[in-house]
Amino acid sequence: MLLSSLDTSIANVALPTLAQAFTASFQEVQWVVLSYLLVITTLIVSVGRLGDLIGRRRLLLAGILLFTLASALCGGAPTLWLLLAGRAVQGLGGAIMMALTMALVGETVPKGKTGSAMGLLGTMSAVGTALGPSLGGVLIAGFGWRAIFLINVPLGLLTFFLARRSLAADRRGPKAGSVGFDQVGTLLLALTLAAYALAVTVGCGGFGLLNVVLLLAAVGGAGLFVQAEARAAAPLIRLGMFRDPVLSASLAISVLVATVVTTTLVVGPFYLSRALGLDAARVGLVLSVGPLVAALIAMPAGRWADRFGAQRMTVIGLISMAIGSFNLSLLPATLGVFGYLVPIAIITAGYGLFQTANNTAIMAGIQPEQRGVVSGLLNLSRNLGRITGASVMGAVFALGAATIDLTAARPSAVATGMRITFGVAAILTLGALVIAMGSRARANRSSFSS
Repeated sequence: MLLSSLDTSIANVALPTLAQAFTASFQEVQWVVLSYLLVITTLIVSVGRLGDLIGRRRLLLAGILLFTLASALCGGAPTLWLLLAGRAVQGLGGAIMMALTMALVGETVPKGKTGSAMGLLGTMSAVGTALGPSLGGVLIAGFGWRAIFLINVPLGLLTFFLARRSLAADRRGPKAGSVGFDQVGTLLLALTLAAYALAVTVGCGGFGLLNVVLLLAAVGGAGLFVQAEARAAAPLIRLGMFRDPVLSASLAISVLVATVVTTTLVVGPFYLSRALGLDAARVGLVLSVGPLVAALIAMPAGRWADRFGAQRMTVIGLISMAIGSFNLSLLPATLGVFGYLVPIAIITAGYGLFQTANNTAIMAGIQPEQRGVVSGLLNLSRNLGRITGASVMGAVFALGAATIDLTAARPSAVATGMRITFGVAAILTLGALVIAMGSRARANRSSFSS
């Protein structure tokens, strides 16, 4: 969890540097983030299910090695296209790591301690995200952008040996409830998710005929996937799971929340460097404050979720994020760095509460044989939000700044883009809050009726 989070945040803080190093536009270097997220989004549910069938420890170790080798490829890439290819391979390793880490923890702790365990995972995720910007800024300033990928090689090897030494061996024999691997469903889901991800990312922030065709292909693919799963003897995703209002609402909210959080990581570096004039090292330090707040609150958030209920903590977290997003659209223009830090701290504190409570609500009540695929669904929802945040909200930022080349935009234009982008983010968070409160009301009515 620490390793994958570190890599995501390091890549985001490097976007302005990569745009200059490869003489590329903002939309082109966005693909350093998007290629990684695209592969993860396409495959994460499938690898979660595959881990349920062939053994989670075995597949996790292979994913860590693949991620480490791909990091070395990224660090040595002579062109942007080879860097993007390396990031795509990293995405496959990252999909395995993200899907199986939560599933493995879910089967090793008592149900009553699930919130605390998810809080610990949230802390590791936030520590990695917090360390990434500051470490990335220092590495870029001292050694160049290649160091932000090469640092993953020794960390990846250490992670591999720790996992190999510590994780219990996979149980022999067929997994309970499994008949086989749903190849048709896997292919349809992968193609559908790829079509959606490409629909919202191609076109350099515009939306033309190709985007429409891809979006229609995603809708059609989703319909075919539902039909295939209804007929499959061993479906990749059991459609009956979505009759659970808590699971369905939690996944939808997770998409919206991840969109907002990713927006801070993608837009933040350009605002801090172009509008506030900070160098790479200071940008990294400022960006690390928010994730550090999330890391500090994740552990107590787990205990609060166990004690007061996951749904209540989810609502409180979303209210905090909405307040922070609204203030982030207004305060930096008048208060500078301080006006940026305070709203970011509010947003990420709310995110720490939300993520721990949401993970607890989803993972606490599922069957053991479904942990891998449900963990994959949870990570899928986050990655759909990350892709939307990095692409659609990135386009909103560029449109708000009235420029395609953000590396040369005037400070006032970047500030305008920032204000518009986080006004939209505040609206998205309010939408998530409405869904959460509606889900809580339905759960209370169901409990009262029973």
